[in-house]
Amino acid sequence: MDWLKSVVLGEGGPSLPHTVFVLAAVIASGIALSKIKIKGVSFGVTWILFTGIVAGHFLGADTIDPHTLHFIKEFGLILFVFFIGLQVGPGFFSSLKSGGLKLIGFAAMIVFLGVITAYVIHLVTGEPLPTMVGVLSGAVTNTPGLGAAQQAFQDSATPEMAAELGDSISLGYAVAYPLGVIGIILSMIIIRSIMRIDLKKEDEGLAAMSNETHLPHRYSVIFSNKALEGQTIAHAHELINRQFVISRIMHEDGEIVMADGNSVLKIGDRLRVICTDEDFEAIRTFFGEAIEMTREEWGAAAMQSTPLVSRRILITRDEINGKKFSDLRLRTRYGINITRVHRAGVDLLPYQGMELQVGDKVMVVGPEAAVAQAEKVLGNSLKKLDHPNLLPIFIGIALGILLGTLPLMNIPQPVKLGLAGGPLIIAILLGRFGPHFKMVTYTTMSANLMLREIGLAMFLAAVGIGAGDGFVDAVVNGGYKWIGYGVIITMLPLLIVGIIARLKGKVNYYTMMGLMAGAMTDPPALGFANASSGNDMPALGYATVYPVVMFLRVLTAQMLMLLAL
Repeated sequence: MDWLKSVVLGEGGPSLPHTVFVLAAVIASGIALSKIKIKGVSFGVTWILFTGIVAGHFLGADTIDPHTLHFIKEFGLILFVFFIGLQVGPGFFSSLKSGGLKLIGFAAMIVFLGVITAYVIHLVTGEPLPTMVGVLSGAVTNTPGLGAAQQAFQDSATPEMAAELGDSISLGYAVAYPLGVIGIILSMIIIRSIMRIDLKKEDEGLAAMSNETHLPHRYSVIFSNKALEGQTIAHAHELINRQFVISRIMHEDGEIVMADGNSVLKIGDRLRVICTDEDFEAIRTFFGEAIEMTREEWGAAAMQSTPLVSRRILITRDEINGKKFSDLRLRTRYGINITRVHRAGVDLLPYQGMELQVGDKVMVVGPEAAVAQAEKVLGNSLKKLDHPNLLPIFIGIALGILLGTLPLMNIPQPVKLGLAGGPLIIAILLGRFGPHFKMVTYTTMSANLMLREIGLAMFLAAVGIGAGDGFVDAVVNGGYKWIGYGVIITMLPLLIVGIIARLKGKVNYYTMMGLMAGAMTDPPALGFANASSGNDMPALGYATVYPVVMFLRVLTAQMLMLLAL
């Protein structure tokens, strides 16, 4: 039975089998407890953090291999943020144009309000400022900020101050961290309650917003602009600075033809126009008058002349990755038209310079035989997408580590993005620009979610086990006050800025949850937000603000510590 005691209880000292066993047991029990709901609300995978604290308290630090625990924590966090970056990368830069800078502004307000709150508590209570910096880092669940503050303290503190306050920084972090996670989630729930947010209406509003501003729609226009008569569609594109596609033309005799850049416009032609709702008014004015013509009418008319079909084709051939529509010349070679590109959950309007990615779905319209030929060129093999592309993943992680450890500023200690910020930024860039360098960055949604959740579970378990040893002693010996301070630092800025963002900024609740989790650089809160929303908006909001927030958290923690010294 000695082997069993060694593996389960850690008798005989730290060992790899015991450490991995405890991690697995903590994750399994946390996931099981995550099924518990109180009044319809569950803390989800955050339970892993709490079961880890319990395990760390009863087993003690002497039985856990610290090197393995540290690796599990950091590598789990890298996996989590990297696959979030890959997921949101294709739509990240467009999100900056549609409200991303506003989100970053709100996130910066949360950061600075938290710092001000911590400093005010220091002035009112007399709690040493180095201790409050530790409490602040735990309350906002920011480990890189804690590390930066500790480094600044070690380099600048006197020996007497280091002996007196050195341990209080990390203990303040450990005591404040668990309720920091809970406080973020509670803030989300409180804002939902006091603002009387109906998730069904949020879904409807989100769909309406997408439909109004981003997603292409089909319209019918009768051409009446005499100044353009006899000109080609390509010439019309040059004259109006709007994105649109004319997929079909119906002549006055009822004949329907496929449209391309060389198609000549004639008075009385009916045009099948695909564009966004915000662009339609300008396009309609440019060409003529809008008319009512159903999809069925276009289809029936097409059957009377040249039979046309429309089909979504999945791009799965590696040779197509990174190529532009102008390189493929699909319209010229096969007489088909591409009307939309579906990428990362969003329908995009195609243009000649658009770079295609493996995993894109393109809507192809044309004669059935021609569409079949285009299908062979593009791939359309679901089986091929099941094969993982590991090379870009590990290249991205390696580059992310380099970026995360790169000193960006020295004031007087180096400010770095850390092992979370670097991989996240690289993953976003890979997701957006990887195909430009012939890199296949596509992963199936199930694979992305699996690796993301495994990484989050590893990170939470390691943090909980590490904080568990000494947790109770710190609370009993006066640290219970730090819990209250931490809750104030966590929730007050979130509630103030959350209400402002909702009332003044009209921020969608799902995006707000991602904003709040990102402003606190908190993966567990993002996990809760993702589970509550059922869409990608929290992840997109999180990734939008995270890089800037990480920089500000590290910078402000160091500045506050230097103020104490």
